[in-house]
Amino acid sequence: MEALAASLGLATGDFAYALAAVFVAGVVRGFSGFALSALVMASLSQVLTPVEILPICLVLEVSASLLMARAGFRQANIPLVLTLVAGIVVGIPLGLWIATTATPETSRIVALGIIMTLALAQLARLSPAFLATRPGTIASGVMSGAVNGASSAGGMVVALFMLARKLPAAEARASLVVYLILSQIFGLTWLLIFGVMTEDAFWRGLTLAVPAMAGVLVGTRLFTPRFAAYYRPFCLSLLIALAAFGLFRALA
Repeated sequence: MEALAASLGLATGDFAYALAAVFVAGVVRGFSGFALSALVMASLSQVLTPVEILPICLVLEVSASLLMARAGFRQANIPLVLTLVAGIVVGIPLGLWIATTATPETSRIVALGIIMTLALAQLARLSPAFLATRPGTIASGVMSGAVNGASSAGGMVVALFMLARKLPAAEARASLVVYLILSQIFGLTWLLIFGVMTEDAFWRGLTLAVPAMAGVLVGTRLFTPRFAAYYRPFCLSLLIALAAFGLFRALA
């Protein structure tokens, strides 16, 4: 493990922590359908900068989405997803500009602040009626792209949007999966343009994808419809706790 950690530019302890963190994030993604990147960003920000984590999150999201894609395309609201994706084309470069021009500490505070705010909004079940309109759909896509570029938490914006639309749980979950697949295509393009997706970053992501995918498979098997009401509060509470801890450390 020591040699592998060194090849990825990580201390052995940090690498072990990263393996555990992405596995837990994968489990949560498996049974909730979202929050993989947000959990990875909130947890790995203790050992890496947000700019270093962004490409890792993209590789993990692509891998997780491929595992869940079959059911996603079958049940998703495709026209709605495509409208959201149209918005992220504009939003992602804005978020990446913030992430790449800010200092590492400022970038970390911004990313964790976004994650904590979105998690609190979802836990409070805020659902502005504007989000259910067509302009609201496009605005949600733009905001999701910006948040994705800054903190890899764009899926949480879309999850909030799904709440406002009052979609059936299965349709909302599947639509989110398809959205995440399509958004990563544009995300990769912009990460390459901004020089964030480097060869080293790609190998870090690919290595961490193994425990993350194992976690997704475990989480998928753990998904039980009768416990569905408890998955989201648990996931959001975990995100809030991780983000609050990270912010405390960053601001202390």
